Amino acid sequence: SREQGELPELWGLLCIHQCSGPRHWQDYEIDFAQQIADHFGVALQQENAFKQVEQQAAELAISREKEKSAERQKIVGELFDKIRLSMDIETIFATATQEVRELLQAERVAIYQLLPDWSGEFIAESFAEGWTPLVGVKPIIEDTFLQENQGGRYVNNETLAIDDVYKAGYNECHIQLLEQFGAKAYVIAPILQGEKLWGLLAAYQNSAPRHWQRDEVELLAQIGTQLGVALQQTEYVRKVQEQSTQLAIRAVAMEKSAERQKTLAAIVDKIRQSLDIETIFETTTQQVQKLLNADRVAIYRFNSDWSGEFVAESIAEGWNSLMLEQNQNPEIKKNVSQCSVQDLANPHTDTYMQETEGGPFTEGLVYRICNDIYNAGFSDCYIQSLESYQARSYGIIAIYQGEKLWGLLAAFQNSGPRNWQNDEVDLLAQISTQLGVALQQAEYVQKVQEQSTQLAIRAVAMEKSAERQKTLAIIVDKIRRSLDIETIFQITTKEVQQLLDADRVAIFRFHDDWSGEFVAESVADGWVRLIHEQQENPKIPANVSLCSVRDLPNYVNDTYLQETKAENFAKKIYCTCNNIYEKGFSDCYIEVLESYQAMAYAIVAIYHGEKLWGLLVAYQNSAPREWETAEVELLAQIGGQLGVALQQAEYFKQVQAQAAELEKATERQKALSITIDKIRQSLDINAIFQTTTQEVRQLLEVERVAIYRFYPDWSGEFVADSMIDGWTPIIQTPLQINPVLPQQTNASKLPRNETFVPILQGEKLWGLLVAYQNSSPRYWQDEEINLLAQVGVQLGIALQQAELLEKTRTQAEDLTKALQKLKQTQVQMIQGEKMAGLGQLVAGIAHEINNPVNFIYGNLNYVEEYAQNLLDLMKLYSQNYVDPVPEIQDFAEDIDLEFVMEDLPKTINSMKLGSERIRQLVFSLRTFSRLDEAEMKAVDLHQGIDSTLLILQHRFKPRHANSEIEVVKNYGNLPLVKCHAAQINQVFMNLLSNAIDVLEEKLTTEDDFSPTIRITTKVSSTNPSSVLIKIADNGLGIPVKAKEKIFNLFFTTKDIGKGTGLGLAISYEIIVQKHGGKLLFNSEVNQGTEFIIEIPIEQNNGKSLKD
Repeated sequence: SREQGELPELWGLLCIHQCSGPRHWQDYEIDFAQQIADHFGVALQQENAFKQVEQQAAELAISREKEKSAERQKIVGELFDKIRLSMDIETIFATATQEVRELLQAERVAIYQLLPDWSGEFIAESFAEGWTPLVGVKPIIEDTFLQENQGGRYVNNETLAIDDVYKAGYNECHIQLLEQFGAKAYVIAPILQGEKLWGLLAAYQNSAPRHWQRDEVELLAQIGTQLGVALQQTEYVRKVQEQSTQLAIRAVAMEKSAERQKTLAAIVDKIRQSLDIETIFETTTQQVQKLLNADRVAIYRFNSDWSGEFVAESIAEGWNSLMLEQNQNPEIKKNVSQCSVQDLANPHTDTYMQETEGGPFTEGLVYRICNDIYNAGFSDCYIQSLESYQARSYGIIAIYQGEKLWGLLAAFQNSGPRNWQNDEVDLLAQISTQLGVALQQAEYVQKVQEQSTQLAIRAVAMEKSAERQKTLAIIVDKIRRSLDIETIFQITTKEVQQLLDADRVAIFRFHDDWSGEFVAESVADGWVRLIHEQQENPKIPANVSLCSVRDLPNYVNDTYLQETKAENFAKKIYCTCNNIYEKGFSDCYIEVLESYQAMAYAIVAIYHGEKLWGLLVAYQNSAPREWETAEVELLAQIGGQLGVALQQAEYFKQVQAQAAELEKATERQKALSITIDKIRQSLDINAIFQTTTQEVRQLLEVERVAIYRFYPDWSGEFVADSMIDGWTPIIQTPLQINPVLPQQTNASKLPRNETFVPILQGEKLWGLLVAYQNSSPRYWQDEEINLLAQVGVQLGIALQQAELLEKTRTQAEDLTKALQKLKQTQVQMIQGEKMAGLGQLVAGIAHEINNPVNFIYGNLNYVEEYAQNLLDLMKLYSQNYVDPVPEIQDFAEDIDLEFVMEDLPKTINSMKLGSERIRQLVFSLRTFSRLDEAEMKAVDLHQGIDSTLLILQHRFKPRHANSEIEVVKNYGNLPLVKCHAAQINQVFMNLLSNAIDVLEEKLTTEDDFSPTIRITTKVSSTNPSSVLIKIADNGLGIPVKAKEKIFNLFFTTKDIGKGTGLGLAISYEIIVQKHGGKLLFNSEVNQGTEFIIEIPIEQNNGKSLKD
């Protein structure tokens, strides 16, 4: 015997040979041979089992009583013979139970069959008289042991012998189960069908306990094994019989299918051999109708609206022709509501697909099969449509041309119902696929013929285009070789006029008011020259209302654009007209064109950079003309080249002018550096003013340079003046600015007698630096104004430097006064101390930082400009001195000149960004402190809140993961509020600082928490003369016991050393006592706190209540 899991032993081979010649073995033949081999294997197993039983019987005879054992083995051998000789499993079970019960002298032997869920039932038994049957009787108590353990020990081919059920240690439930069988002792052996547990063979002793002998247990196990072999044998015989039947059916079907495939191949071959689609349709319908023995086979073609018509058919005798009927009865061709074959365009689920697992239709084929139209559940309208086809049964297959539903291949049985076979549907599907391929081939042939014709036309056009492109290259080359724009225009118009064989080619230039003039033309003999005519006839160059070429700056919708899809002109502007009298132009525009003698024209725009400069126009005067795409494209290319030529000519002039200006600017920058150096070396402001005016006057070569100073009321006086001989000093006289002279222009600039730039002391306008040209108007250049502006900035820095010591002394005095105020009262002392420690320090620091930062920030612009000038100068040197001396080359490599030139502007830009950030911070500090606003003033509270937030910004940054404090500002439209700005800012500082402290404390106890501060401002709805400021957080809230003491002096909820208990007390005094307002709060534990500040917009006479 073979242990479970052991591989089967190869006993031998079953060989089948075809000696007469080669043979293609079919799958069913191989399966049949395998089944025979398996049957042989079962027979061998039976023989082996029989031999084993005989051997075991011999061994038992030696160890036990030979006579009894011999008799028993004889009975067992006879039983095995009966089992092998019978193929009826029920007979085998009945014989086995009867023989085993008599052999063992047991009171019951039964066979128990297991079901797939491991439950089971008794199916055969033999029992002695006096005991009730188990087969067919449902037990009162179900045995769930096998289900729970999925066969238990019996799966491993183990037996179980129990001599006394009451001494086996079973629980009460199991005892009751055995009692309903009447069992007091039993032996159970497994029945294995192959390696699967099929059931159990059980012997019961009901009257009394019984000691089961070893040979009795082994005997029952052997018989269980034989029963398993019998089950396998019976199963194999059943499968062989079923497969034999299927093979016979397949053979008949294959013979019939082979005949149809042969006919199908002939039909497909005929389809492929022809390119005439009508011949293909006629041949196909005839062959298919004959092959399927159908009453009608037709091909139906869809139109775009899903109507259609029959284009081919083959019919048996006695039936009407649908192709003839459809001309007389349009309902046959037309789609009948929703009832016709139109819905075949959507996939249709049919039992055929389920039975064949998709068959050949899984590749996208669509079909419909109907065996009897009256039993298919169709609507009346659909049945009526089918009756018009005389159809009783049909098979319809879709014909696809590529991915598109082209039509239908339909087979109709008119005489009666028909059960369409799978192979018939397969045949129709294969033919419909071939028809689709034939349709694609016919379409492809037609496209090839059309493409051949188009290629011939293109070849002629390409030859002509190549000639034009060759001439175009010559024209472009001539344009690029010259920098004289007039010569370029003359060459271009002449070459294009000859190339296009046009009567006139001209170039028209626009003026600023959209009038213009012809600046070049080439004209054929017999036509007037427009350049000459425009001087005598002003209508030719002038813009005539809205009818002239002025409209070209707006894109013109033209059929040419639609036809060519703007492939070469998508970014340009053009206009073509083949006949001016057929275009629908207005009379005024016709008049303009007639003055040009034009019958047809093609116009393209000439752009100078992004600006419309003019037009390149080709005219046909003698007759209308059909302008070709290539001709318009040629004009567009030449128009583009003329635009490049204009840019080159202008660039050449600019380079010449820039070279002269560069030399002059270099000298001025050198002199400016000397002037700035003199300013920086002195702290005497009067000496600085005198030196500056004299140096600037000489540098700009003007008649007077003066410095004007503003007073707080924006009046002022001249404080310094330098002039040429013959002019009167203007110090101590009012400032007078002469008007501009718009009637004179030079290079689009207006002449003026003077120019001036501001002098800023920090961010405050201190005065003006003015340069005068008194004798005549002067066109001030940008570099002159820039130079004057640089000097103005340096004067502002000098003013800051000169006044620095005075302001420092003033700050010291202010700090002394502030310290004196701290000694008045305890609360005022604390308040003053915080203001001195925070406000004064902030203001002092801000001021001390502001001066050098402004100095740095102001100088950075000049440093950037000087550096850029030096870099530009280096570029000019490198361009004009390509091969410098080796010493310069070596030094340039040592300092990595290219990196320095690239990195220096970036470094200066970074310095500017940094200084600007410092200036913003200083401004916020000064706004917060507001020490210069001791009296009540109307201030912007939003500015104070923003300054406080900026100072506290570092505390909003996260100290823990995802713990950044979010500040939400809901600012209303507040008026200016009269108050002590510094004190109000201190309140904002106290409330916001407390909110931050509470949020940070909550972050230490809660991980999933988003700290938020919400600031809301608005005018009070109940008291419109007051404003409300609400500062709320979602922190820990205020404990109930602390709410009554929250504004008490020295009361704090913070740990010792972390709070003074002064912040809210001081805030309450500032809001309530000094400003006559209210300071309230709402708080919920662990939800947050909201402080509400209410302040009057106006105070009594500008003083606080306490004052």
